[in-house]
Amino acid sequence: MNIRPGTKQDLPRVLELIKELASYERAPEQVINNVAWMERDGFGPNPIYGLFVAEEKQVIIGISIYYWRYSTWRGKRLYLEDIVVTESERGKGTGKLLFDRTMQHAIDENCTGMMWQVLEWNHPAINFY
Repeated sequence: MNIRPGTKQDLPRVLELIKELASYERAPEQVINNVAWMERDGFGPNPIYGLFVAEEKQVIIGISIYYWRYSTWRGKRLYLEDIVVTESERGKGTGKLLFDRTMQHAIDENCTGMMWQVLEWNHPAINFY
């Protein structure tokens, strides 16, 4: 298993995983994002998000997408938007590796905390976090 920063070349697979998550969350029609937007927004002159990918045998099986937020009381924080592991690979520790790598990034960037939300019906995710 290799956890590494995502690249522009990874974006088609990243978008597939985002769509897989949207289907799991019963809202596949709500994904309007595309590779061009993701490239612009994550790899342009002022990136507004970052990502890590989990690879096994050179196949991306999971992602962690994050962005920065700012608390007037606490300062710089990292917001974990999504961790997605493809369904066939869940339960093998990939999500934990992505979570740990994202948390380490928050620490390395001198954040005062990391935040996330989970849908109230998503009990597997609630139990994970």
